[in-house]
Amino acid sequence: MTELTAVQQHFFNNLPHVSLAFYEPMSRHTSFRIGGNAEVMAFPKSAQELSEVLRATAALGCPVAILGAGTNVLAPDAGISGMVVCLKDALDGMELLSDNRIRVMAGVTMTRAAVFAANHGLSGMEFAHGIPGTVGGGVYMNAGAYGGEICQICESVDVMDLAGNLRTLSGSEMDFSYRHSRLEDEGGIVVSAVFALQSGDMEQIKAKMRELQAKRSASQPLDKPSAGSAFKRPTQGYAAALIDQAGLKGYRVGDAAVSEKHAGFAVNLGNATAEDVKNLLRQVSDIVYENSGIRLEPEVRIW
Repeated sequence: MTELTAVQQHFFNNLPHVSLAFYEPMSRHTSFRIGGNAEVMAFPKSAQELSEVLRATAALGCPVAILGAGTNVLAPDAGISGMVVCLKDALDGMELLSDNRIRVMAGVTMTRAAVFAANHGLSGMEFAHGIPGTVGGGVYMNAGAYGGEICQICESVDVMDLAGNLRTLSGSEMDFSYRHSRLEDEGGIVVSAVFALQSGDMEQIKAKMRELQAKRSASQPLDKPSAGSAFKRPTQGYAAALIDQAGLKGYRVGDAAVSEKHAGFAVNLGNATAEDVKNLLRQVSDIVYENSGIRLEPEVRIW
């Protein structure tokens, strides 16, 4: 067995009931399939375990990064020092509440949450079906697609700070805007969210979700590793159209490329590194700016 670092030994000693992994490849936990080893990765199964992990991390004074499904993350080739907390499939569970509301834990995928709502005849989450990532990440960045956004249905959010303290914020207190919430400015981890939905016909809801999934499959490069939309929507125009107009479909840096199918996606052709992707995004942004005068900013979270 590889000898443990002092950081790994600290967590091994202080978190005996929490599932931990040492030298865990980030490439296994990101949709880009890119990233070196995390020194320590924790998989807390409850809010209490998450609090214990954060308190142990704070006591050591080591850095901590929060990961959902890794569908919007570019992890570094050199790996991550300190603690990575992975919530996908760990902080799990969904609950039907009164008045057409559901409570969903942060580690549940957006697709599972949408299916859960549909199975209870609740409409309003159809747009979320097929969005990669977890509810925690979706709430954190106000994810959306096809005219729907988390802010339209989010009633409240249970949020934990990095000291392990839990509080509840209303939807209005989240200060949602385009692909943004207050948590991006002040920190905080989504533990769960309550979504307010509307009663609807189950078969019609599921038919709508199938329609949206068919649109995604037809237009997006779902067969290749990516992190979804590579760039934020600019104030003028659309990123994909601007990239296409600059003649950049198929543009390549190493094994990172602009998708031939959808210019808004950067894809891993097989052996792309984080540096390949960063250089690709930088060069595409520069070329689009030269071509249109509009500067594209990455939507991918570059760790």
